[in-house]
Amino acid sequence: MSDIILEVDDLVKHFKTRRGTVRAVDGIDFSVERGKTLGLVGESGCGKTTVGRTILRLIEPTSGRILFEGRDITKLHKSGLRSYRREMQLIFQDPYSSLDPRKTVSQIISEPIIANKLFRSKREVDDRVAELMATVGLAGRLFNSYPHELDGGRRQRVGIARALAVEPKFIVCDEPVSALDVSIQAQILNLLKELQMLFGLSYIFITHDLSVVHHISDEVAVMYLGKIVEKAPTEELFENPLHPYTKALLSAIPIPDIRHKRERILIRGEVASPIDPPPECRFARRCDHAFDACKEHPELREVSPGHLVACHLMDSQ
Repeated sequence: MSDIILEVDDLVKHFKTRRGTVRAVDGIDFSVERGKTLGLVGESGCGKTTVGRTILRLIEPTSGRILFEGRDITKLHKSGLRSYRREMQLIFQDPYSSLDPRKTVSQIISEPIIANKLFRSKREVDDRVAELMATVGLAGRLFNSYPHELDGGRRQRVGIARALAVEPKFIVCDEPVSALDVSIQAQILNLLKELQMLFGLSYIFITHDLSVVHHISDEVAVMYLGKIVEKAPTEELFENPLHPYTKALLSAIPIPDIRHKRERILIRGEVASPIDPPPECRFARRCDHAFDACKEHPELREVSPGHLVACHLMDSQ
């Protein structure tokens, strides 16, 4: 069995609008190892959520290949997608709007079990729901509770239990802790890590918070305007960031020590429009290091083992 569970090859997702073509995802490549977590980081509008939903075929890709366990799933039709979607699930960002307010906790968790006909009797379904609730740390007394009766952390645990209900191998976590208090964030992150070890799960963890990525990810890919600008093992990226955008993001992470002073790198200007962007480096107009070569977009290339960067500064060193 291959160590790579997911491979994305030149993935493109464009949206046609009256003003032009929005290049939300514009030719990216990455892979996820079995049982590992890839953190996908970038500011709002960079295309990271579109990547996650395209991988799950909730949004159809414009072009490119998505290989899950060696099989190109971009060519699957409805019948083939049904079994594939059991293998890959999604944890949503907002634990309130992603849950049906008219259904109880047990009904929400049991819905995918019933839809996929995993058990025949109601007793077996209820037993499975109770097992999942215990696994994610939900008390049995909440079995017949409604989402509005729960706090944010418990609601997100319901969402996680629902994702686990069909026994997936791979989960896209779309900013699953951004709507939660800091103390609850830590609980959910620790839960996700425990579930990964328990079930051998693989994750793509989408977020704008690099401190969260540092805690949970084995590898990090940094996105900017539809492109991956840097990708490396987590510790390597935090200790030796190479792209100017990555350096600026890392400098913004707060350090809980008043004696430690970090130089803040400020990014000037506004994010460029993703509608028909020029062929130059997407970050060039906000970069203090831009020079003539940046009029052409740099290719993502390996500068050290496992560390890839798309920046012309690497060519001049």
